[in-house]
Amino acid sequence: MASGKLLRQLIKTGSEGNLSAFREASEQVIRDERDKKHHLLANDLEKILYGHSSNTSPEFSVLNEHLPKDLEKNLPLVQVRNPVRRLEDVVLSGVNTALLDDLFEEYHRIEVLKSHGLRPPDRLLFCGPPGCGKTATAEVVASELGLPLIIVRIDSVVSSYLGETASNLRQVFDFAASFPTVTLFDEFDAIAKERADASDHGELKRVVNAFLQMLDDYEGKSLLIGATNHDGILDSAIWRRFDEVLVFKMPNLSQIRRLLSVKLRGLRRDFDVEDKNIIELFQGMSHADIERVIRRAAKSMILAGKEFLTERLLKTAIQREDARRARQKRA
Repeated sequence: MASGKLLRQLIKTGSEGNLSAFREASEQVIRDERDKKHHLLANDLEKILYGHSSNTSPEFSVLNEHLPKDLEKNLPLVQVRNPVRRLEDVVLSGVNTALLDDLFEEYHRIEVLKSHGLRPPDRLLFCGPPGCGKTATAEVVASELGLPLIIVRIDSVVSSYLGETASNLRQVFDFAASFPTVTLFDEFDAIAKERADASDHGELKRVVNAFLQMLDDYEGKSLLIGATNHDGILDSAIWRRFDEVLVFKMPNLSQIRRLLSVKLRGLRRDFDVEDKNIIELFQGMSHADIERVIRRAAKSMILAGKEFLTERLLKTAIQREDARRARQKRA
């Protein structure tokens, strides 16, 4: 909490209508809270003061100036994303919610841990089928910790030139070590595949060996997240390199209800999201499928000039989603 002197200054400048002095005092409060690792509070205060968080600050822009690049094609190896999702925007299992709560607590009290020779986890593994919230959760982690989200572009990292992939990975790890971020290796099974697979050539095995060594040696400023849809093909040595493993599954009926409450927030509708018949319409869909259906139904409502989102619009959107998934399976 801000000091008594700073609070008195804040209230005094605000009551006098001195906007420049009020902003200066407010910015000092935010700096103090961020220095104390109270990133959630600092982010919320910035949003109140500026309408946005510090992810659009000059420090955020500095990252773009130092992006690691592929020497073969001169393409960025990572993408910088401004995280906007918050914890209340995603629906997680009880186990994953508890794991993230513990993670945030450790990062917000990092100085206490350091004083005892300990530190928060800096390597997480996200496993589960496509569309079940792995990337969204990585964004939430970045947002809640007040850090930029860095997405590693596997298509750029993996090179056709012998030895270049490991070199690209080294650049990514050096970047993560230099700048505090949440760094996401999405679909990272491409560089962490089981080395015993006889169908793969020696270069891939060398890449996996290099990746494992880099994970072992990593002591940087960033929180690393590996995300995969195919945990069954991961090299067995990968698992012990991560501090925590979060398993994502298709949402059950309870999670679908919560997801509908989140995604339909602010939309006028003529049905109750607690209605079992409405919830069962989405059974068997992933988080991404449900979000896509709601977005499609909302667009139809707006374009048709309707005031309320109806069950009929939902069903029409679901039919289109079922057709899209059927085409995808045949492809």
